[in-house]
Amino acid sequence: MIHLNFVVILYVGAIGLLVIGAAGMVVCNNLFRMLLALVLAEAGVNLLLILAGYRSDATAPILGFGPEGAAMVDPIPQVLVLTAIVIGVGVQALAVSVLSRIFRAYGTLDVRELKGRFEREVALAKGIEPPGSEEEPAGGRPLSPVPPRPRTGPQIEEAGS
Repeated sequence: MIHLNFVVILYVGAIGLLVIGAAGMVVCNNLFRMLLALVLAEAGVNLLLILAGYRSDATAPILGFGPEGAAMVDPIPQVLVLTAIVIGVGVQALAVSVLSRIFRAYGTLDVRELKGRFEREVALAKGIEPPGSEEEPAGGRPLSPVPPRPRTGPQIEEAGS
């Protein structure tokens, strides 16, 4: 009974890491935080793969280890996860170096700001007008007039009146 609860806790933890990582990649606007969320999701997937090959009554998949004829844990998921960890570290190192270059070039890692800057740079390189304007709303619709704010406090008299 205790062993079953431990496996359930591992499955819940793996799925939790996967969900937290996926939600972080969707919700965050900072590229570094997105990378950290990707690392969490990757850890969740790796744990799920290890759990897929787990057997409670099995021994390690090493020849000559354990009693003769004993069941062994499936080594294929372990090999896949080991490979995924190595590839993941390489991808993370590459992503950190790219983020470092982006930050040095633009001074920010905010996705919204970078998107606007990239669009303006591409438009300038092609010699066309940028897709959006700082002065007017998208689609050319006029803005509704801003109602004047009510004045509070002492009224200041204008000069010359």
